[in-house]
Amino acid sequence: MREPERMESEMTAEQTRADLVRMSRSLGDPSKDYVILGEGNTSARIDDERFYVKASGTQMATIGEHEFVEVRGAPVLEMVDAGDLSDGQILERLMDACVWRGAMRPSVETVLHAVLLQAPQISFVGHTHPTAVNAILCSERWRELLAGRLFPDEIVVCGPAPALIPYVDPGLPLACAVRDGLRTYVEGYGEPPKVILMQNHGLIALGATASAVENATAMAVKAARVILAAAVVGGLHYLSPEHVARIHTRPDEEYRKRFLEHTGGGPGGPARPR
Repeated sequence: MREPERMESEMTAEQTRADLVRMSRSLGDPSKDYVILGEGNTSARIDDERFYVKASGTQMATIGEHEFVEVRGAPVLEMVDAGDLSDGQILERLMDACVWRGAMRPSVETVLHAVLLQAPQISFVGHTHPTAVNAILCSERWRELLAGRLFPDEIVVCGPAPALIPYVDPGLPLACAVRDGLRTYVEGYGEPPKVILMQNHGLIALGATASAVENATAMAVKAARVILAAAVVGGLHYLSPEHVARIHTRPDEEYRKRFLEHTGGGPGGPARPR
C-alpha cells in the first residue's frame, strides 16, 4: 500500500473506532436500561477485510478505544461453514483471526458480528439486552406480540418488520441461525433488517452509521414498551400491511431515514424533520 493510501486507511480506522466507542458508551448508558455489567457487544466495519469488535468482559458504559479487538473477517466467517467446533477450537480460531494477538479476547459473538457486517450497507452493529424488549422475547407470546408494526416512526427507524430468531446457543450456533434469518429477510424484503430480535436473548440493531444503530435501538425499546402497555389496556392494534408499506416507501419518510442515519436519537437528541 502506498504511503498516502496507508495514512488514509489508518485515519478511517481511527474515526471508525471513535464512532464505535461513542456508540457503545451511549448504548451502555445505565439510564437507558439496555445492558448492565458486561452484557452486550458492538462492532464496526473498517474495510472489506477487517472489523473492530468489543473485547469479552468489557463494559459498554465505560469502554475505551483499546477495549476493542481488531479482527480479520475472512477466517472468522470460515467458522460458519466449518461444521461442529469445540469451544476450545472456536476460541483458538478467534484468537488467530486477531490482527494483534494480545491479552484481550474477542467477544463470544464475534462470528455473529462478522456475518452481520457482510450485509449490504451495514457498517455498525449494536447488540443489547433491554429489559422491555426481553420482557417480550422471554414471553410465550413473543411471536404473536411482534407480529406487526404499531406506529409510523417505528417503521421509519426500525424498518417494515424485525427479523425474528428462535433461541439457539450463543456463539457459533447463533451466528449460523442469524445468517439464515438474514438471508430469508433479504429475500422477502429486498434489504437487510434494521432490527433483529432473538428469543430469550436480546436485540441487535444494524446500520450504515453509529447513529443509525443508536436510533434503531432506542425506537425498538420504545416499541417494546408500547407493546407491553397496549397488551394490558385491551390488546394491540397493528397497522395494516398496506399502511406499513406506504410509510416505508414514502419519499418524505425516505428523507427522514437518511437524515437520522447521521443524527443521534433518544432523549435529548436533535429534533427530527417533518
